[in-house]
Amino acid sequence: MSSETAHPAPPPAAAQLLARAREEWQRRQFDAAERSIAQALALAPDDADALRMLGVAAQRRGDHASAVACFRRVLPAWPDDADLRLGLGIALYEHGEIDEAMTQLRRACELAPASGPVWFNLGEALWRNARAEEAVAVLQRAIGLAPAHIPARLSLAKAQASLGQVAAAVAGFRDVLRLDPGNAEGWFGLSNLNTVRFDAADAAGLRRALARGDLPPRHRELLGFTLAKALEDQGDYAQAFETFRFANASRRQRVRWDAAGEHRRVEAIQRVFAQGMPPPLDPRLGHEAILIVSVPRSGSTLVEQILASHPEVEGANEIKDMSQVIDAETRRRRSAFPLWAPDASAADWQRLGREYLARTAPWRRSKPRFTDKSLVTWYLVGAALAMLPAARVVVVRRDPVETCLACFRQCFTELSGFTCDLDEMADYCIDFLRLTRFWLDRYPGRVLDLPYESLVAEPEPVIRRLLDFCGLPFHPACLEFHKTSRTVLSTPSAAQVRQPLRRDTARSLRYGNKLDGLRRRLRDAGVLAE
Repeated sequence: MSSETAHPAPPPAAAQLLARAREEWQRRQFDAAERSIAQALALAPDDADALRMLGVAAQRRGDHASAVACFRRVLPAWPDDADLRLGLGIALYEHGEIDEAMTQLRRACELAPASGPVWFNLGEALWRNARAEEAVAVLQRAIGLAPAHIPARLSLAKAQASLGQVAAAVAGFRDVLRLDPGNAEGWFGLSNLNTVRFDAADAAGLRRALARGDLPPRHRELLGFTLAKALEDQGDYAQAFETFRFANASRRQRVRWDAAGEHRRVEAIQRVFAQGMPPPLDPRLGHEAILIVSVPRSGSTLVEQILASHPEVEGANEIKDMSQVIDAETRRRRSAFPLWAPDASAADWQRLGREYLARTAPWRRSKPRFTDKSLVTWYLVGAALAMLPAARVVVVRRDPVETCLACFRQCFTELSGFTCDLDEMADYCIDFLRLTRFWLDRYPGRVLDLPYESLVAEPEPVIRRLLDFCGLPFHPACLEFHKTSRTVLSTPSAAQVRQPLRRDTARSLRYGNKLDGLRRRLRDAGVLAE
């Protein structure tokens, strides 16, 4: 949090406050440091050092908009400062200004070409933005400059996995574990490939890693999920289930999820959109978009891979543009979604649809159509079709017991709190099935029901039906989707979609009566046959 570049000195009192802020920061007294910076800025509002420090503090808190504003204000004072460009690039990326972020990160690399960490941040941004081939080259350069940089090695392995370079990814994660045997991200990366079979030595290594007393909760959970999968590989499903339950119980303490509130929201969405929306001003708007909606671990990545194998379709992965457009309109109207939907005119919906298409334009640079696989779009189908009347929606669903178990076995991010508890997972699945059935009934011809089990059992007729629904001519590459080269950001599925369809993915029977409560809950809700 310092700079050596000369600029006008602040008043003595402000300088003392900044010196105190640096000491507080070094002692990790972040709130106190931020108060000292604010006091210094009250005395010297344009002091570049203070503004820069305030930007760093905002970035640490996750306030990326404020960080961007601070860094931009001081950039003229230090245009050739690689660390400043790096901080600005990271803040811009997290704020969603991807193109400008890439410009700043590349400039940081030009200014500090021998810095492994600077190249790592560019590579990480490229990988997260589905530019995995370039990311691999950049991350390899970062590792060449800083061989012990563990985050760069982890990102490289993830990028290789997203490209289907599974052997290289396995080797990369194993290299991380050789450098750091207890590395939770390394162990979980191996597990998340869903292709590595753990042996007894791996299980022992995981137990040693878990025995450490200084593990952050997230790392303990990653190791717990990985140990559970190692126990599965050893055939000990009873102990694996208990290990999954322990890891999920830890997540539940950190991850918020309001199951009752989510259920009320789903009911409100169904009630509001049952009233109907105004006829569209342009019925052809949105033909470019194919929305894939599902519960996680239901086959949506597979369906996207099939569609992205078509020469007319780009696979955009789990983009956030639809929810961001709706969220922005919600803030503008100062009313919760879906309560404002009945007040939206046809012109309003068209405006939102055009905004969505403008935001997603980069996915149509080389192909006319694209897929949007956001896992929250199932809430928004009614709004999406009001915005984009010519769009197509594919509902991908899998046996609910298998879906709930698959989610319970996966350590998701903090955004998927419903996966921590099988009862809550069941309720989420029940709401999904009920609301998507409503969409199917309400919008025939624009929403397709695609059961995963049907796709696996009869791939060719189901794929032909999918393409016909999307208005796409049949193409044989869609039957050989596993040969398609593209970036797949869903790491648990990235390796799987590089393989031909498998019919042996069901796991629930291996857990016997441990899933009886889940089955009863689904059966009582009417979404599971007797």
